[in-house]
Amino acid sequence: MRHLGVLIGLCLASAAPSAHAANAKETELKEFITAHVEKIKPVEKQANLAWWDAAVTGDPKAYDRSSEMQLQMRRIYSDPKSFAFLKEMKASGQIKDPLLARQLTVLCNLYLSNQIEPDLLQQIVELGTQIEKNFSTFRGTIDGKKVTDNEIKDILKDETISAQREKAWLASKQVGAAVAPDLVRLVKLRNEAAHKLGFDNYHTMALATGEQDVKELDRIFADLYRRTNKPFAKVKAELDQILAKKYGITPDQLMPWHYHDPFFQETPMVYDLDLDVYYKDKDVKKLAETFYAGLDLPVDAILAHSDLYEKEGKNPHAFCTHIDREGDVRILCNLKNNEYWMETILHELGHGVYDKYLDYSTPYLLRSPAHSFTTEAMAMFFGRLSRNPAWMQQMLGLSDAQRAEIEKVGAKYAQLKQLIFARWDMVMYYFEKALYANPDQDLTKLWWDLVEKYQLVKRPPNRTNPDWAAKIHFAVAACYYHNYMLGELLASQWHHTLVAKVLALKADQGVSYVGQKKAGQYLREKVFEAGDLYPWNEMIKRSTGEPLTAKYFVDQFVK
Repeated sequence: MRHLGVLIGLCLASAAPSAHAANAKETELKEFITAHVEKIKPVEKQANLAWWDAAVTGDPKAYDRSSEMQLQMRRIYSDPKSFAFLKEMKASGQIKDPLLARQLTVLCNLYLSNQIEPDLLQQIVELGTQIEKNFSTFRGTIDGKKVTDNEIKDILKDETISAQREKAWLASKQVGAAVAPDLVRLVKLRNEAAHKLGFDNYHTMALATGEQDVKELDRIFADLYRRTNKPFAKVKAELDQILAKKYGITPDQLMPWHYHDPFFQETPMVYDLDLDVYYKDKDVKKLAETFYAGLDLPVDAILAHSDLYEKEGKNPHAFCTHIDREGDVRILCNLKNNEYWMETILHELGHGVYDKYLDYSTPYLLRSPAHSFTTEAMAMFFGRLSRNPAWMQQMLGLSDAQRAEIEKVGAKYAQLKQLIFARWDMVMYYFEKALYANPDQDLTKLWWDLVEKYQLVKRPPNRTNPDWAAKIHFAVAACYYHNYMLGELLASQWHHTLVAKVLALKADQGVSYVGQKKAGQYLREKVFEAGDLYPWNEMIKRSTGEPLTAKYFVDQFVK
């Protein structure tokens, strides 16, 4: 493939050095890294602060500042002389010190992905920032009235009148029409940059510079598709019967708005169990804080710097950010006391503890998770607990009878949640891959073809609107979404390791991790403190004893 051409070859080449030359080369690289960190460190911090301010306030000036700082940072990484130096270091084969070699790999990938002409780079950054601002500040309307994302979700969760549900669903898609032309233009700009670097397209480039391979991902997703086909069809048919009865229609009349979120990526709560009841009089922030403290992974410092509740202009979603690689970790949420936001704050704090408990004695460039999907795995590992009957009993003070009620359908919900998400993630992976391969195709048709194939959800008749563009990830987290599925696989693998090896239990029944300091210690020592010292697959093998595998996810949720 084209991306395995000259640039990658130069980054991977090796030669047999003399000891004296190797020492000289390592000294030269150390000096380069020292100078680079001095240059990038303050810019990176200011860029992160500007992005945070923009997300919290929605202020156009903050977005302009964020765009300016992102551009400054990318200009550093786009310097061709520095990139030529790094390629020469890599090609020499003379960097033997493991810490230096790892930093060299990280830098080589960062510079490679930013070898973009200045004018083109500026267009990409500015357009991306503009789209993100539009997403953050856009509010859909129902009958002429503006509604928030939370209001739309509430309607899709509780409303039984199909016409009202359809209005809410349509409101959730209105942002797609507003941003789609710019999104397609951004895809083409990213592809233009990738082509000039010798890649097939931007999707291929993003994977390669993230130490991932398209063929390997295709294999993983094809395997998951095969393993989940029959189980998903079975639970989906059962779900459709329940939903159809609730809305007074037949299963073949179900449309996308009859599910409980705009993309059918979350689990409808249909089995006579409303978990929100258990959280409505609780403080989800305090619950999360108490739980993490019990693991000896306190999060009070994270929460003190965070922004947790809805306000005008604020980004309506949720995320975690590490401002300075020195421990200023923050999360953004729009909390309500319900199960959705209980899961979300546990999830975002999962990212948070990964960042907070890195080993800060390691080099600056390696103070990050081993990969984006490994931090997603940690977030998912903790987010799953919001529906865990044992966790809920211990954290919420439930009676045995209440726990038994939850357990009646708890396993079914867990399976349904994971199967629904796995199939949704397939839509995202294959759509984004095809989007970058040919952004001029009929993207609306492509979207609904994939939704029907993987999610078994019918497209609305004569629907031509760009519903795909209502997913913010295409703009702000390009070629990233597949990492959520890899994260689910790894979360199950870590769960297996903790249960079988750390807690030395024969089965995971009743495991809640509440007060389990052994679990917190394992995560600190085997995962967090490793940071980016090793490639992600090596870190996984070191922490679990084997490379990434789907078998524990399948054992936990599919069989």
